Amino acid sequence: MAKPKIRPIAICLFRQGDRILVAEGYDAQTGKTFCRPLGGGIDFGETSQAAIAREVQEELGADITDSCLLGILESIFSYNGELLHEIVFVYDARFADSSWYEKPVLQVQEGKRQFKAHWRSLDDLQATNLQLVPEQLWTLL
Repeated sequence: MAKPKIRPIAICLFRQGDRILVAEGYDAQTGKTFCRPLGGGIDFGETSQAAIAREVQEELGADITDSCLLGILESIFSYNGELLHEIVFVYDARFADSSWYEKPVLQVQEGKRQFKAHWRSLDDLQATNLQLVPEQLWTLL
């Protein structure tokens, strides 16, 4: 059995007033729904800043500007019964095309998987069962 690895990822906080852009996920093992800002894995030889620009381009087809590192978080969690460990580079950025902010729901493509991202207010996130992950992200908001 292969030794588990720590996965470096980069995520981006797109803000619109008191709202942030998040995609929802579901853990079939626990039955819980969660949400996370867009982003993904950092490729070998790629900076975290380049990774976030690439991930947003791949997932939405959108370009970003003014990316700024907000912080780095360590996240150890269970997903679908598997223990995972991530080092999370959290960025703030803006869409280069402001029309992205006018869309209430954004269609996201990740490989063959499609899902939606929604603008959610921080108050709504705190008041619902929709858990924002990684949990330490609240310290950067």
